[in-house]
Amino acid sequence: MLEALRQETFAALRPPQKIALSDWCEANVHLPSSLSAQPGRMRLWPHQRAIADSIGDPTVERVSVLKSVRVGYSQLLTAAIGHFAANDPASILVVLPADADSRTFMTGNIEPVFSESPALRTVISKDPQGRDIMLERRFPGGSLALVTARSPRNLRGRTARVLFLDEVDAFEVDVKGEGDPVLLAERRTLSYGDRKIVMGSTPVDETTSRICRAYAASDQRIYEVPCPACGTFTELTWSMIEWEADRPQTAAFRCPHCDALVPETEKPSMIAAGHWRATRPEVVGHHGYRLNALVSLLPNAAWGKLAAEFLMAKRSPQTLKTFVNTLLGQPWREEEDGIDHGALASRAEPFALDAMPPEVLVVTAGCDVQDDRVEVTTTGWTKDGDALVLEHEVVWGSPLDGDTWVEVDDLLKRSWRHPNGGLLRVDAAIVDSGSGGHTDAVYGFCKPRTGRRVFAGKGVAGFQRKAVEPSKARDIRLMLVGVDAIKNELVNRLAAGHTIRFSRGLSETWFEQLAGERRIVRYVRGHPVRAFERIPGRRVEALDCLVYAFAARRLLSFDLERRTEEMATPVMLTRRPSVVRSTWLDGR
Repeated sequence: MLEALRQETFAALRPPQKIALSDWCEANVHLPSSLSAQPGRMRLWPHQRAIADSIGDPTVERVSVLKSVRVGYSQLLTAAIGHFAANDPASILVVLPADADSRTFMTGNIEPVFSESPALRTVISKDPQGRDIMLERRFPGGSLALVTARSPRNLRGRTARVLFLDEVDAFEVDVKGEGDPVLLAERRTLSYGDRKIVMGSTPVDETTSRICRAYAASDQRIYEVPCPACGTFTELTWSMIEWEADRPQTAAFRCPHCDALVPETEKPSMIAAGHWRATRPEVVGHHGYRLNALVSLLPNAAWGKLAAEFLMAKRSPQTLKTFVNTLLGQPWREEEDGIDHGALASRAEPFALDAMPPEVLVVTAGCDVQDDRVEVTTTGWTKDGDALVLEHEVVWGSPLDGDTWVEVDDLLKRSWRHPNGGLLRVDAAIVDSGSGGHTDAVYGFCKPRTGRRVFAGKGVAGFQRKAVEPSKARDIRLMLVGVDAIKNELVNRLAAGHTIRFSRGLSETWFEQLAGERRIVRYVRGHPVRAFERIPGRRVEALDCLVYAFAARRLLSFDLERRTEEMATPVMLTRRPSVVRSTWLDGR
């Protein structure tokens, strides 16, 4: 409360801001070569100016930016922080998804821009007591702190009049059981009658997107540009971009009003003549902006380059999702229904471990451990990243019995003749260690085999988790597998219908188990959360095995061109020496 009173006193004493934030940025902010392809004094693009002025407008409490990459938002955010530090002193809180993001933003954006700009060079300083606090700075009348959304202590222990929330769709849903990090951060501003909340992000999934919900609550502004042929204003969308077959460099804008085809050369003049239009003007005090890379004037955002990136991205649901999210600024729409196992089974093809397709270059395995068996799915991988499920095998026996692991080891040590003459082996395998009281047995099996890339694995929940990453445990090479993230990839790829292929030798039961979970949306503390739930009566061993086989592939970084050459080099199969057991050893 005392901090709020102090800030209000400074607000009463400081002169009113007479210059628009966009003009101040261009007059005072300098960009270093490390941050901009055009270093020197900042020059805002036409679509950036209104966003900047909304951030600097004291009558606007909230600004929400639903955006793509390549639109200059990070530079604008850095300049806005400089404006508040120099002209409108306040306690400023910047919340980013992770610690690494906070450090990168401080060292890669704020420090270089402030040191390059004469008007900002001496504005902020480190802690006056001499403490080495990397993510905190002080200035007369205010302070700047960068914190991660993953720590509720960071959000709980501060107050702020100016709050910047960046990449909110990457925030975790529930911070250590204390609730939504966005709401936790916004509560830090309640003491201030003149607070400012700026939220920006590329969207991720439509059903759970924070930035989409924030934009929906705003006045929903869109950037419209005029058609050079008919003069009608329209928002540029991907459906309006077209090109000649196999020639993405010919990409052009097709006007939806007059059907004129406008070449890329007209783009700068169209953007310069564009304007923002509020589609919900009745909303006051909350400006929302939606923009995509089609309006960016960066060379790598040319329509032809975007078209070429689209042609590469559309081959896989995962890469297509990245294109839609990051370049089109659109949330990904997913079906929440389950998988039709019958339809998957009908796509089976005549290949197997002993009839390896020539396009297979890498082999991984995923192992699921049950009380009376170990199940193993062996998967092949092509140069383009397609997955071929080659075989599913069951080793019967208790995982507490050493003989069971001998059989599993034999499966993982096999070699297969590649159709081009080379030899394929299991390049990596992950064995589930997370349930059933078998952890020590799995560790005991995997630890001496890490040289063959046979690792113990443990599933961790969360759609934002990495597909696989090493645990920090020191006594065992344990791989933490982001099971929700990989299951989500599986569902998307299965829906696409061509990037996961199946052997005809897989049983009907295997396909039923693969489809044993469905993707749903449930509400946690009032917020939508994606999740996978088990379909009643279904088993999911096949799904778990395939998840671990997918995770094992992420551990490999082969030169696939070299592997292709290796597969074309004939190699003789070596027969394992047979051992004849003498009866003399039995004392007979």
